Amino acid sequence: MVTKRVTKLPVAARACYNDGTFLTYAKGQVVMQIKQFFIDGLGCESYLVSSEAEGVAAVVDPDRDVALYLEEAGVRGLTITHIIETHLHADHVSGNTDLAARTGAAVYVHEAVKAGFAHQALKHGDVLTLGEVRIEVLATPGHTPDSVSLLLTDTTKPEPPMLLSGDTLFVGDVGRPDLVGADAAREMAGHLHDSLFQKVLTLDDATLVYPGHGAGSLCGRSLSAERSTILGVERETNPALKFTDKDAFIADLTTNLPEQPGNHRAIKQINRAGPTPLGEIAPSPLRMQDAIAALQRGAALLDTRPKDQYAALHVPGGVYLPANDQLSNRIGLLLPPEARIVLIVEDEAAYRRVVLSLARVGYENVAGYIDGGIEAWESNGLPTVQGDVEDITAAQLHDMMSNGAGENLLVLDVREPWEYAQARVPAARLMPLGSLAAQIATLDPEQPVALICASGSRSLSAAALLGKQGFKKMYNVVGGTDAWRRAGYPTERG
Repeated sequence: MVTKRVTKLPVAARACYNDGTFLTYAKGQVVMQIKQFFIDGLGCESYLVSSEAEGVAAVVDPDRDVALYLEEAGVRGLTITHIIETHLHADHVSGNTDLAARTGAAVYVHEAVKAGFAHQALKHGDVLTLGEVRIEVLATPGHTPDSVSLLLTDTTKPEPPMLLSGDTLFVGDVGRPDLVGADAAREMAGHLHDSLFQKVLTLDDATLVYPGHGAGSLCGRSLSAERSTILGVERETNPALKFTDKDAFIADLTTNLPEQPGNHRAIKQINRAGPTPLGEIAPSPLRMQDAIAALQRGAALLDTRPKDQYAALHVPGGVYLPANDQLSNRIGLLLPPEARIVLIVEDEAAYRRVVLSLARVGYENVAGYIDGGIEAWESNGLPTVQGDVEDITAAQLHDMMSNGAGENLLVLDVREPWEYAQARVPAARLMPLGSLAAQIATLDPEQPVALICASGSRSLSAAALLGKQGFKKMYNVVGGTDAWRRAGYPTERG
C-alpha cells in the first residue's frame, strides 16, 4: 500500500492508505483502525472502526451485504459490539438488523428516527466507548432531521479527532436537503447551514473527514471520487461552504438538485421499521411453467443481461436494466418496490449480484430466474424479438439530422432535467426515464424515435418501455450525449 499524507502530524502517529484504511499508532502498535467499504454505483461508504488492543469494533452505516464486515472482523479477530447509523437512509436499505442478528451487537440511531426495531437511542453529546476509541455524537440535522456526525478520538494521545460525517459533509459537496420532502427543503437547508458552520467547521482544520457517500450517490449534487478529505481543505475548496450567508446557502442548496432515488419513501419506511435480515442468497432457478405462472399473475419480467445479448434477442414486454453498478439507482425509475420480479440473468453468479443490488434498494420480492434463460424461453415457442432497437453512433444521428433522412425522427432525451439543461442534442425532447411510462401515450408509435441519455444505458431501458407499447422503429444512441459532445457537435443549454 502507498501511504498518503493527510495531515501535518508525523506519519508514525497516523497514516491513511489508498484502500481507505486509516490507522493511529502508539509505541509502534496500532491503536485504532478505520476500514472503509465503498459500494460502486450507489456511492455508499460504510466503516468498520476498531480498537485493536481490545479487539472490539463498530460498524457505521452498514451495507445490506453484511458479509463484508463479518469477513473483515473474522480475519482480524475482532468482535463487533456496536452498529451505528448516521441517519435514516433514503437511498439504500441498511444491513443493521441483519448484522445485529449475526453478532449480537446493539444498533444505535438518533432518537428522532423513532425506529421500530430494537435499538439504543442517540442524542447530541452522547459518548460511546469502544475500547481505547471515544465516539462522540454530534447532532448535525440538515440532510435529514436525525442526521449525526461521529467524532472519533484515539484516547491514547492528544491528536485531532476523525469525523465520520455521514451525509452532512462530503468531499466537495454537502448533503441534499430535499429527501424529507420538497416543501421542507429550505428549512432543512437552514438546519444544515447551522450544523456545518456552528458545529463541523469549529473543529480543528487537521480533522480527517470520512463521509457517508462518494461519487455515484444521489445524496448530493457533485460528489468527488475522493474517499476522504481534511476539514481544512474542505473549508478552502468546497463550493457549498463558500456560502457563509445563510440565505445564500439555502438558495444555492435548493437549486439544480439531481433526481431523487426512485423509491426513497419505501426505503425510509423499511429502514425505520427495521429491514428483514437478508441472509444468504441461494440460487433460485424457475421452471418455465412456474415463470409463466408468475408472469400471468402480474409479475414483472426484468432482463439484466449485457446490452449486446439483450439487443440480439429479448422477450417483448419485458423491462431491461443491465446488471451493472447503476442497477440499484435505476430500478426505482422502472418498477415499484412491491413488484414481484422474474429475472433473466446471464448466469448464476449474476443472479446473486442482481438480487443483492435489488435488495439494497428495497426490492425483495424476487421469484427467481428463468432456468435456461432466453434460450429456454425461445425453445418453448414463446415470443421473442430482435432488431426492434438499432444501435447508432453519435455521428450517424448527426448525419440523419443533417441530411434529411431523419426529417420525421423524434430525438427523445431520457436523462434528468438538470442533465438536459446542461447540454443536449438540438431539438431533443425531454422525457426522463422515471416518467416515461406515464408519458408514452403522448407519443406516436409510428414515428421513428432516437433515444439518448448520457452514455447509452438508460436509453436502452427506455427502448424496452417503448417496445412494450408497440413502437415500430427505435434507435439507441451508443455513447449518448457524452459521445455527441466529444464529437464536437452543437448542443443547446438551458
